[in-house]
Amino acid sequence: MPLANFIGGEFVAPKSGAYLDDIAPSTEEVIAQIPDSDERDVDDAVQAAKLAFPAWSRTPAAERSKLLLRLAGQIEQNFDELAELESQDSGKPLSLARILDIPRAVANFRFFATAILHDASEAHVTDNTALNYTLRQPLGVVGLISPWNLPLYLLSWKIAPAIASGNACVAKPSEMTPLTANRLAELSIAAGIPPGVINIVHGLGGKAGRALTVHDDVAAISFTGGTVTGAAVAANAAPRFKKLSLELGGKNPTVVFADADLDDAIKNTTRAAFWNQGEICLCGSRIFVERSIYDAFVDGFVARTKELRIGEDIGALISAAHLEKVTGYIELAKKEGGTIAAGGHRLDRKGYFVEPTVITGLGCDCRVLQEEIFGPVVTITPFDGEDEAIAFANSTRYGLAASLWTRNLQRAHRVAAAIDSGTVWINCWLLRDLRVPFGGMKESGVGREGGFESLRFFTEAKNVCVKL
Repeated sequence: MPLANFIGGEFVAPKSGAYLDDIAPSTEEVIAQIPDSDERDVDDAVQAAKLAFPAWSRTPAAERSKLLLRLAGQIEQNFDELAELESQDSGKPLSLARILDIPRAVANFRFFATAILHDASEAHVTDNTALNYTLRQPLGVVGLISPWNLPLYLLSWKIAPAIASGNACVAKPSEMTPLTANRLAELSIAAGIPPGVINIVHGLGGKAGRALTVHDDVAAISFTGGTVTGAAVAANAAPRFKKLSLELGGKNPTVVFADADLDDAIKNTTRAAFWNQGEICLCGSRIFVERSIYDAFVDGFVARTKELRIGEDIGALISAAHLEKVTGYIELAKKEGGTIAAGGHRLDRKGYFVEPTVITGLGCDCRVLQEEIFGPVVTITPFDGEDEAIAFANSTRYGLAASLWTRNLQRAHRVAAAIDSGTVWINCWLLRDLRVPFGGMKESGVGREGGFESLRFFTEAKNVCVKL
């Protein structure tokens, strides 16, 4: 199935005439050919967005809201097809696409479609001599680069606030998961989104993605992906003074205190470790357990891990290269002195499947506890006391998310405040409210998205001062 770029409301072939293979992780078969786009395709998309921007930015918020709600409705009407495409393209279980990816895409468009109806302007009276008020105006053309692990979920998380705010966008989805982005383009036509408001250019990050980050007519870049790539995006965009939002890697701690509800903690930390094959930047890949309950926790966690069904609870990893990376870390864990308590092997079957793997016996200084693996691999480490738990949690260069498990309310607040993470969940994981700011500390990112933070990012604040 050959795909095309979506530029100015039309599907067009890449200028190069070259295509890339889209491989299904579960079968290792080529399922589509995607454009191998370059700077020429990106420039065409930017020009189409520039042409669409003036009229779209002047479109009343109520009308923009109506069109985004129609697009949400189109996604919902094609729910089953989109879930199938997402599962086939990314390797995740179909059940997960149905309960997470597609519902969240619908929610993203609905949330931002209605959020723009509740905007308010700040006003300040200056010594009764002047009135200052603040306008929030769209930026123009914005570039959106989304990853392969939650393709439609995270693409919609960027497109929805960008166009709701009155911008026109050029999006580059991952070359490894293009199918739902292509379908979203088709659905945007059905929803009545004007040509050029949404443009989608497929291709490699080093070629099409880079061209987007250095284009002089792109005012802002919103990027979600790995920390190394994020540094390259920043290096390209920052000298050109573009607004930047970078949601990057994570090596997230899960801290379980002895007073936690043990059964609930085991159930939910297993989910946090292995959902989406561990290919979620928010997965809890480092588990720290208070020593007095350590053995009981490990026994329960390992037993629950062994119950996970390959293909139903655990999908395939995204690619052969990523499979090699993940299994390489498992071998590294053995060399560093770790014990494989569960899993640890690639399955002898078609597809890039790795058993959910539990590792014990490693300290925080080991590479396996320091570097993002992004797969179904988790470590469990004992700690003594609250201070050590906080030190362990903060021992990496990342700071995206964390979860705490305790019945002690004061401790929960105290430890949450002390952990260097953009999000801290207490007695839960991945319980998301679209209104709250989302992003990371340290090498996990720059800036915040979500709710009005996203609408602020995609607009420029302008103060108007009127003498009274």
